[in-house]
Amino acid sequence: MNPRPGGALTQSLPTKIDRGYTRIGVITALTVVAAIGASLWFGLRNADNPSRGTVPPGEQSQYPVGTADGAEPSGEAPPGADALAGYKLTYVNDFLGTSLPAGWYVFTGVPGGDPNGQFAASHVVVSDGLLNLNTWKDPEYQDRWVTGGLCQCGVSRTYGAYFVRSRVTGAGPNVVQLLWPTSNVWPPEIDFSETGGSIASAFSTVHYGLVNNIEQRSVSIDMGEWHTWGVVWTSSSISYVVDGQVWGTIPTTWEIPNIPMTLDFEQRTMCSMSRQCPTQPVSMQIDWVAEYADK
Repeated sequence: MNPRPGGALTQSLPTKIDRGYTRIGVITALTVVAAIGASLWFGLRNADNPSRGTVPPGEQSQYPVGTADGAEPSGEAPPGADALAGYKLTYVNDFLGTSLPAGWYVFTGVPGGDPNGQFAASHVVVSDGLLNLNTWKDPEYQDRWVTGGLCQCGVSRTYGAYFVRSRVTGAGPNVVQLLWPTSNVWPPEIDFSETGGSIASAFSTVHYGLVNNIEQRSVSIDMGEWHTWGVVWTSSSISYVVDGQVWGTIPTTWEIPNIPMTLDFEQRTMCSMSRQCPTQPVSMQIDWVAEYADK
């Protein structure tokens, strides 16, 4: 997805940082450059996935999915410390309680690239063992479709593996799980699960280069069901994973970010552009997050 949000970031405590405002300036400048270079550089390459793929059912998982647990909202508890060979567990969160964990910050303000959009802190809620990003027509904002977004800005790393157990409750808003540069200098960006407003498919994109080159993959899948989405990011490849299976790879080293990045989740509407516009309230529900680093 592109561009990234503007506005401020607010932690669950009454603390604000200016990271979001930096994004507006970055995106404004780079959008001009990208527009000039788009006709020369913009190409959607699907070298190892030339058509829309389908996740093979019933195959043995190669990557963490979770541990069966009927007490969990998704039916799966977070994977264990040794679930990914050659990696160590560095962070896990099951989103218990009623407030955001330390290190997570909420987006507020107008998203970059959509002056009629709106992020609001009230649209990010932790309850019943879930992190919820909620899109609805909010009377506080002239009954516009307001969305939720947040980042794990308190934790950044270069390379690693991220796994997220999530689902969406309906079509409409664009829903994204991504890695964003800690420096706020964009590109790069790794979107490892993005709906484009669909409930029947997802795609992934790595943004790289000065003029926002992109490399994209897509997969047919029911986004209304619980899935464990993952990205395994190394210096030589990016692997996109769902339910333990690789569904896309980026093997080209110059396309792969090599700087610290953070995990972000967000919803967006583009109603003013007549796309990605809901007809009813929609939520992105996240049961847990597990992160690994190379041993």
